[in-house]
Amino acid sequence: MTNKNSAIAMAGLPLRDIFGLLQNGHSVQAERHCRENLAAAPDDTNVLLLLAMSLQQQNRHREAVALYERLTRLQPSQAVNWANYAIALRLNRQLQEANEAAAAAIALEPASAQHRIVLGVIQLEQNDYTHALETFLAARDRDPSLPEASIYAARASSILRDARTELLLRQWRSWLPLPDAQLQLELAHLLMTVSDAHAALTVLEDLLHRAPMYLAAKVQLASAYERGNRIEAARSVLAAIEVEHPLPDAQARIEILHIRATLAARDGDLAGARALYETVGPRHALDCAHYFALAGVLDKLGETAAAMQALTAAHAAQTEELRAIVPARFAPDAPLLPNAVGRLTPGDYARWPPWVAPLGKQSPVFIVGFPRSGTTLLEQMLDAHPGLQSMDEQPFFSILGNEIAERGVRLPDELYRLNQRDCDELRSRYLGLVCEKIPRKWDTQLVDKNPLNMLWLPLIARLFPEAKFILALRHPCDVVLSNYMQNYRASVLASACSTLERTAQAYVAAMQCWLYHLDVLKPRLLVSRYEELVENPARQAGRIAAFLEVDDPEPMLRFDRHARDKGFIATPSYTQVIQPVNRKGLDRWQRYRHEFAPVLPILEPMLRHWGYTLGAGR
Repeated sequence: MTNKNSAIAMAGLPLRDIFGLLQNGHSVQAERHCRENLAAAPDDTNVLLLLAMSLQQQNRHREAVALYERLTRLQPSQAVNWANYAIALRLNRQLQEANEAAAAAIALEPASAQHRIVLGVIQLEQNDYTHALETFLAARDRDPSLPEASIYAARASSILRDARTELLLRQWRSWLPLPDAQLQLELAHLLMTVSDAHAALTVLEDLLHRAPMYLAAKVQLASAYERGNRIEAARSVLAAIEVEHPLPDAQARIEILHIRATLAARDGDLAGARALYETVGPRHALDCAHYFALAGVLDKLGETAAAMQALTAAHAAQTEELRAIVPARFAPDAPLLPNAVGRLTPGDYARWPPWVAPLGKQSPVFIVGFPRSGTTLLEQMLDAHPGLQSMDEQPFFSILGNEIAERGVRLPDELYRLNQRDCDELRSRYLGLVCEKIPRKWDTQLVDKNPLNMLWLPLIARLFPEAKFILALRHPCDVVLSNYMQNYRASVLASACSTLERTAQAYVAAMQCWLYHLDVLKPRLLVSRYEELVENPARQAGRIAAFLEVDDPEPMLRFDRHARDKGFIATPSYTQVIQPVNRKGLDRWQRYRHEFAPVLPILEPMLRHWGYTLGAGR
């Protein structure tokens, strides 16, 4: 720090010593020495900066704002002054003024990634997530080495339910350790949202190794252990918190009680879980997760009216949040499932050139079906077989579809425009995405389970024409109820399942799209009914093994042990698939028959098509 007035200011404590006081958290002493120096040189910009920093450390943001504003008048061409002014304004909750100051800093130094990060954080706090994502991506383009650019971009992407979140976090390992503990905690949270629990645990354990008393990280670690089916580890962390942090802050206390409620429910102590959830209440006004969890417990207790009341509150909070983030999803003419709208006509299909493609054994096995139809159970059965390898549910065909659309190819009717090189590149891209997710075992056949890949049947058939499909089928009413009870992160599913009626309409739209393309493309298909699988697992495992041409179906029947060994399972049914097959999920909708009165006419075409009755089972 140099300034023409600094020589006068040096009559007091030297600037480097004042800065040292700030670094060690002695902001009150630093403030006193700054004011002593300013008595001799009122416009010394270096001392003014240190004084503003000392006030910020004391949370005296209004006073800091005045000093940073003064610095912008004394040195208006210095971009750093405008960036500091923007940060101070943000801390003082003057967000619009902060936005304007950050824009001024960027105008003075357009190449700066840091100034864009300052603006992006302000936009996040303004709930302007779309522009925040654009700003962080621009910062990342200017300096890819800055972890905060990617992490903040991932936060905005996650809020928007944007498919790029996982890609933005791909380099997480090279960022550790992050000097900002809160940013590292944010990274762990984001990794959990993209279902990379192993990475999240690594990030949290590294953070706690360096900051062993960081309570928020301990709480998140306990939650991650529960989500990864490491129940005893979760309990151990909670026990340590109780000893080491007997008086946690309010936010930590609320999270701890929610984790304890979750563990109580998993132990079968449903009354205890209900009492905990009702005692602690929601984390905030739009905490739909609280109400979804409470509804799940009430449902198991047989308290159907109370469960529906909790679900109404859950969807109201979720919808309010989604309307602010993705309002287009709720437009009057918006399709419930956009990918269920397009149709590949027989004429379009006849225009496909016969390009070279992988044989059946070289292609993935695709498990599809409307969500909550038993797809995860099928996936875990297949993954337990030594000749097959699955991966957690991934939106890879959504990614490929978006990339194709960016080339100007309209899906699905213009798939004929893809030439041999296009198809080869897309298959290579798909394989690259797979290998980024799992260490591929090349002596096994890949299993790709994503329920709504049923809507990508034309694209899958174009790339893998010899692939085999297993359609998971379950009583439509049970499927609709189960989807209505889920807290989906994906905005498409969350908005489509916001009421029982909308969920039923989405189910019918997806099935009609699937059945139409099934008739056009006629892929190799096995239909697996959940009710038959539960009734006779051995027989159904034999059917599946024969269809896939794999030896010995016996390992498939030990899927629950295999799933427990895997730990993290990235679907809402992660607690169920570590248990043996049981009949608990059959005909659950019957207890909600009154609520289904307006839904049954919507589902009638699919009930009739698949042969399901409104009595028990088929």
